[in-house]
Amino acid sequence: MPLSYRQPGVVLTDRHFTVPLDHADPAGETIELYAREVVASDRAGQDLPWLLYLQGGPGFGANRFVGKPAWLGRALKEYRVLLLDQRGTGHSTPANRQTLPLRGGPAEQADYLTRFRADSIVRDCELVRREVTGGAPWTVLGQSFGGFCTVTYLSFAPEGLAAAVITGGLPSLDAHADDVYRAAYPRMERKAAAHYARYPQDVERVRRIADHLLTHEVTLPNGYRLTVEAFQSLGALLGGSEGSHRLHHLLEEAFVPTLRGPALSDAFQEEIQGLLSYASHPLYALVHEAIYGQDTRPTAWSAERVRAEFPQFDAAKTLAGDGPLLLTGETVHPWLFDCDPALRPLRDTADLLAARTDWTPLYDPARLAANEVPVAAAIYHDDLYVDTAHSLTTARAVRGLRTWVTDEFEHDGVRAGGPRVLDRLLALTRDEA
Repeated sequence: MPLSYRQPGVVLTDRHFTVPLDHADPAGETIELYAREVVASDRAGQDLPWLLYLQGGPGFGANRFVGKPAWLGRALKEYRVLLLDQRGTGHSTPANRQTLPLRGGPAEQADYLTRFRADSIVRDCELVRREVTGGAPWTVLGQSFGGFCTVTYLSFAPEGLAAAVITGGLPSLDAHADDVYRAAYPRMERKAAAHYARYPQDVERVRRIADHLLTHEVTLPNGYRLTVEAFQSLGALLGGSEGSHRLHHLLEEAFVPTLRGPALSDAFQEEIQGLLSYASHPLYALVHEAIYGQDTRPTAWSAERVRAEFPQFDAAKTLAGDGPLLLTGETVHPWLFDCDPALRPLRDTADLLAARTDWTPLYDPARLAANEVPVAAAIYHDDLYVDTAHSLTTARAVRGLRTWVTDEFEHDGVRAGGPRVLDRLLALTRDEA
């Protein structure tokens, strides 16, 4: 029996599902999925339509809300919501350095992880939907990578959808990973420039930290080897609504005086290790580039290769002059598997995934061009994580898709904007806006 319990204003129910590891072999090995059902306390006994939430990532479990904050409060006015931990995340047969050795060596682990992309997630959702709704279609809200999954859903199982809402997650239908990162590095440069324009004092602070890391070996308390490239990856913060301010406050307390001279403070190290560690979401690092694989071309550590085309991100060259050091974000590099103790045992597995040449398509352009599901998407004007031009091209390729292009929010607009964002997009699916 599913276990139900209460939080302020909501009733929660833990749901568990068994699905095939490989949907091409439905009688073969199975894995377990977890989802949390949420309904408003005053509507718990009512027959409500369902809304499935697909979290961003890849590699993150669904939000662990308390009560009904942000967009959830708006959704609960008319839906029963299912917060799904996608396969390999949260409580859904997690894939990490502790569990993956159960599969065997790196080759077996890499083969296993090829089944953790959007196509498998959508097939999971269809099995879950039939069990939860009795076969009725549901509405899907896809945030970031959850939006990528939603476009895959529209490609291969649109009959399961009553409507689709996408926030910051319209992928290119045909871009190779190299194309994605060639578009990404200029965005990173713009975000760094905007941060330094807001906080000019951070130019010297970032340079000082980078210089320290180039001349000192620093290992954080959790065993993370802090290199200058790893430090630069804090630019990922700049894709969030409050990220520039968070980064500024972090940099303020970077150094303290010691008997041996200035050193990175304990407070700085404690916070930065939480920001950089992949311990809670190692699948992000392992399959991040694989979500762009759709043909026989390997991803081959795309972000690292493409970075070489943008020498302005080279820390040593920057510090030889007097300009601001650029920051990065939304990229995965092979050196991460040397720096991060949560990833080190998985380096060979990651290399094998980067070398694969048997990726299959994740989208069906012909079916999307004939789409009949009401779809609305929020596209953020200069989204750090998902290229705006790619999103707009895809929007034009999906029949009937309605867009809301805004510079009011960053990539986390569905959280920062809360009920207003969801309300606007639901209205667009109903031709009410």
